[in-house]
Amino acid sequence: MRRHIALTALLLVTPLAHAQVQATDEYLARMDTDGDGRVSLEEYLDWMGYAFEQMDRDGDGVLSADELPGGKGTPVTREEHRQRLTERFHRQDRNGDGHLDARELAAPPL
Repeated sequence: MRRHIALTALLLVTPLAHAQVQATDEYLARMDTDGDGRVSLEEYLDWMGYAFEQMDRDGDGVLSADELPGGKGTPVTREEHRQRLTERFHRQDRNGDGHLDARELAAPPL
C-alpha cells in the first residue's frame, strides 16, 4: 500500500516537473517529439519520466524515501515507475492504436 502511495505521488508530481503547459494541444506538441501529431508510448515515457530522473539525486535508479515528495514513503524503482506510466498510457489509449491523440491525452485514465 505504501509503495502504491509513493508511485501515485510521483505520478502527480511528474506533469509539474516540466514548464507549465496551459492547453492539451501544447502538451501534445511538447510530448510529440517526432511531430506526427500523436504521442507514442516511448514519447510518453520520456516526457513523464523526466520527474523521476530529476528526483533521483544520486542517480541509482531508485527513489529512496528522502527523494520522494514529502521525504517519506517506500522506495520506487525506475522500472516500477515506467510500468505504472505504461499502464496509465494504455488506459488513456481508448482506441487501442498504441498512440495518444489530443483527445485521449486530455482524458483522465480509466
